[in-house]
Amino acid sequence: MTRPLPLSTPDVPEPEVFTDAAAAVTRLCELYDTAARFLTDAFQRVLDKGAPDRSYRAYYPEVRLTTTSFVRTDSRLSFGHVAEPGTYSTTITRPDLFRYYLEQQLALLMQNHAVPVTIGASTTPMPVHFAVARDESITVPQDGAADFQLRDIFDVPDLAVTHDAIVNGSGFLYPDGARPLAPFTAQRVDYSLARLSHYTATDARHFQNHVLFTNYQFYVEEFEAYARIMLADPDSGYTAFVGPGNATVTDPDTPLALTAKTPQMPTYHLKRKNGAGITLVNIGVGPSNAKTATDHIAVLRPHAWLMVGHCAGLRNSQRLGDFVLAHAYLREDHVLDDDLPIWVPIPALAEIQIALEDAVEEVTKLEGYDLKRIMRTGTVATIDNRNWELRDQSGPVQRLSQSRAVALDMESATIAANGFRFRVPYGTLLCVSDKPLHGELKLPGMASDFYRGQVANHLLIGIRAMEKLREMPLERIHSRKLRSFEETAFL
Repeated sequence: MTRPLPLSTPDVPEPEVFTDAAAAVTRLCELYDTAARFLTDAFQRVLDKGAPDRSYRAYYPEVRLTTTSFVRTDSRLSFGHVAEPGTYSTTITRPDLFRYYLEQQLALLMQNHAVPVTIGASTTPMPVHFAVARDESITVPQDGAADFQLRDIFDVPDLAVTHDAIVNGSGFLYPDGARPLAPFTAQRVDYSLARLSHYTATDARHFQNHVLFTNYQFYVEEFEAYARIMLADPDSGYTAFVGPGNATVTDPDTPLALTAKTPQMPTYHLKRKNGAGITLVNIGVGPSNAKTATDHIAVLRPHAWLMVGHCAGLRNSQRLGDFVLAHAYLREDHVLDDDLPIWVPIPALAEIQIALEDAVEEVTKLEGYDLKRIMRTGTVATIDNRNWELRDQSGPVQRLSQSRAVALDMESATIAANGFRFRVPYGTLLCVSDKPLHGELKLPGMASDFYRGQVANHLLIGIRAMEKLREMPLERIHSRKLRSFEETAFL
């Protein structure tokens, strides 16, 4: 029988109590860097010298809190406190990336419960793939490509512990019985950070707290044009514009040196201090892409995400170029049925709705009753079949009519439902690009001047709405409407 290799681990300090959030996060950074550096150095040695005489393991850092009192907290807050006495913890990855967020959450937690937090190494191993991810000079060999079995020497990603049990309300507990402090474990976050880099070709550090999703390339061009105007204005507060390949410009006249290979979901970031800028993701067409993008962006804990795409208008009174502000969703996309049953209502969020409607008024110069000339509010239906018009229409058309739907697309309900599931405020403002039930199909040459003008305004409305949301207090945007009976203390 082969004996297991001796295990080598890094030296780390004993768990320590902290009453200062900034100092606590500094310790998290130290612990994470020690673990990641230990694994990276060991991995490089193994690549250079071959199979070693030992195995290597390092652990994620963790935050731990114990409270023995039912402290009454500000009932207006949906976060920053635990529901009842007990021990709570969470594993942490990339504290450098999440520093502002972590300091925010820890400060609220200690303030509301008047107890310290304990920072130390967890018992959760850090997979070597995630530890070396920030070093672009290192490539992890595929299974069988090296003269050693990687999993004999290092911990590797384990999908059995990379899951959404916390956000799905499945009663997740850590192995020692501690309840979760945060909505995602460190492994789940690391998994998504790697996926984001793959799908968007931009590093997670560039993502901003306000995310726009679109299904139309024209909006990317408009976003870049807006970004350059902002960079030319020293008072705008925006500091850089980043595109795929992490191409970055800080000067409005500098070309964006994009990668030759376009990623699956081209993503662009108009950056601002503390992540207060705007990210635009072109998710393409379909609910699968919409779920993929939101599954992974959710771990960054954005303050809001909005869909600003094109849709089919379902009412004869609509014109191409009219806007649709969703206040309900008919979910026929099916990609989230296993995680969020279709009987779960996806409510409209007042803060988002008001910001979007105010932005439409501001950009179009219409208000009140006149706004109905160009915008409808109502149910948006999201389906998974782009060519639904080619089937027997008696079924889908009847359902659309019964639901009072005013528009149909393939992404909006998915994005809203995943926002609900992940406690990320969401909203939808669509632009009518065709009316298949009334003979106006997406064909070349059918776009009117009105339509082209409205499309140009559409992205600007989304940006204006995000800027309005940025000015709102965090506790107002992250309202209790998105929180369940038992919630994590962290947003």
